[in-house]
Amino acid sequence: MNHPTISPVPTLAPDFAGLLARLSPDIPQHCILSQVEDTRPYECDGLSLYRCLPPVVVLPENEEQVIAVLRACKAFNIPIVARGAGTGLSGGAMPHAQGILLGLAKLNRIKKIDPESATAIVEPGVRNLAISEAAEPYGLYYAPDPSSQIACSIGGNIAENSGGVHCLKYGLTVHNVLRVRMITIDGDVVELGSEAPDSPGLDLLAVFIGSEGMLGIVTEVTVRLIPKPARAQVIMASFASVEAASLAVTNIIAGGIIPAGLEMMDKRAVHMVEPFVKAGYDLDAAAILLCESDGASEEVTDEIRRMEEVFRHAGATRLQVSHSEAERLLFWAGRKNAFPAAGRVSPDYYCMDGTIPRRHLGRVLGAIEQMEDEYGLRCANVFHAGDGNLHPLIMFDSNQPNEVERAEKFGAAILELCVEVGGTVTGEHGVGIEKINQMCIQFTREELNFFSALKKGFDPYGLLNPEKVIPLLARCAEYGKMHVHGGEVRFSELPRF
Repeated sequence: MNHPTISPVPTLAPDFAGLLARLSPDIPQHCILSQVEDTRPYECDGLSLYRCLPPVVVLPENEEQVIAVLRACKAFNIPIVARGAGTGLSGGAMPHAQGILLGLAKLNRIKKIDPESATAIVEPGVRNLAISEAAEPYGLYYAPDPSSQIACSIGGNIAENSGGVHCLKYGLTVHNVLRVRMITIDGDVVELGSEAPDSPGLDLLAVFIGSEGMLGIVTEVTVRLIPKPARAQVIMASFASVEAASLAVTNIIAGGIIPAGLEMMDKRAVHMVEPFVKAGYDLDAAAILLCESDGASEEVTDEIRRMEEVFRHAGATRLQVSHSEAERLLFWAGRKNAFPAAGRVSPDYYCMDGTIPRRHLGRVLGAIEQMEDEYGLRCANVFHAGDGNLHPLIMFDSNQPNEVERAEKFGAAILELCVEVGGTVTGEHGVGIEKINQMCIQFTREELNFFSALKKGFDPYGLLNPEKVIPLLARCAEYGKMHVHGGEVRFSELPRF
């Protein structure tokens, strides 16, 4: 069969002087950064294991300037990497050594809140939480709530198809975005989706969401807003074993209950978070579950009762129900601050992101515990238990010999186990550069060819966020990792701090 390919990125030194001269009539000088001290803050995203100093950073202030940048990059055959708030955790926004970094933080206007249609029109640099804050006077909010929602941008959420603690009931970004206005590598404006319940033609919006900046650049987004529930309560349930907590998760869903949120933290995570947040977590528990019900008052009362019955039957050793909004938010604050809490107990940490069938939670967490001994590193587990999205936090010290390499291998082994039990290498963090080798494990040659063909359909020049997400078949063949299990591959060719 014929294998579709993407045109290679430049091998010759890029003509940045020519590019900047081309941009000078369209982009204000203060929006172009080329001095090392100015570009250094953009060398990595939240995954700081891998870094690359961008030769040029461009910070457009409107859509017309974005179009000018894309057309100039195409004309000079220069790669372009889009960046939002930089909170990503897979290296998706790491710059290209021969390209420009396009920062979209200045496109941060909330253009319209429409309470009648329950929608908001925003630019990509708007913070996730800012949408809910703007919609609050109308009794509405934006449901996807990543742990980084205070800082992460809606454009980045679209790139990674982000979720959050309430994604089980209300869905991921793809379920809450109605329309995207994007710019192609040719500088053409394209609108995907519609504010209507459906739009004609292929569902390219769903293809675009989660594409990690490889298909086009977002300049405007229409999101769905939902009414704030009349009441919400959280149960904090303690268990003497991870297996018992995992069984409780399975039984909740099997019982026909769809919680607004269903999160798990193991003992190490609880002990890491409690001194930081003081949320009242049970330090004696091997695992705790946070399970939320929201809706009408009577509905919440009944659902909380049913949840308590399931937890008791599964062997819960302690149940605590929030009795005020402040207490509910405090329970969630512990879960949402797990990542910064890790920074208090370890010089470095490596946050993974794999998804597995719920029935394998106990097996996979048990295997991760055994891997701690194998790799000589600690791991705290916090995750979206309701949909099986794991976030193991591997703790290491980059100043110690070989600990970075061991952390990489530990993470690769977790991802490969996720694939082995029928899961996937990512849930919401994306693939970026971090998991590109594991893509060879999860997908066949034919599937990777299809991904390449789709990429080429949007970006035939291969300039948008190149060398990420989709591994070259030669790379997979070199490591013998085409749709097989076991082993690890280090990213030794990537620049490190």
